[in-house]
Amino acid sequence: MMDIHKILKQLPHRYPFLLVDRVLAIDKGKSIRALKNVTINEPYFEGHFPHRPVMPGVLMLEALAQAAALLSFDALDSAPNDEMVYYFAGIDGVRFKRPVEPGDQLILEVELLRRKAGIFKFKARALVADELAVEAELTCAMRTIT
Repeated sequence: MMDIHKILKQLPHRYPFLLVDRVLAIDKGKSIRALKNVTINEPYFEGHFPHRPVMPGVLMLEALAQAAALLSFDALDSAPNDEMVYYFAGIDGVRFKRPVEPGDQLILEVELLRRKAGIFKFKARALVADELAVEAELTCAMRTIT
């Protein structure tokens, strides 16, 4: 539904911090399903961990937040600009269920629970081969830069 070229127009992140490769489905204002291909070429695998590469949990959460941002911009029919920034504001109920390793496809599923005054609350989870890797509630804030 959204390829990398469209994602690059929506998110300010760039390599090595862009963590969404494709949007598989989006239900406007409700949910998004996106994909992160995890490859051995990711720079963090050099140090996390050299003997057994595992995707850092904080980066799984960041990938979910980036998918949430894509859902938010789509819900608002807008795109980020130089006067606006989209921040992580909170993370609740995080549970890591399985490691994510090179070669895995991380499926990012994010549901918008509510939005008010530029604050967005999401239920998010990431799966590998239909197996839960991480789940959390995310709060993000869209703010004008002053």
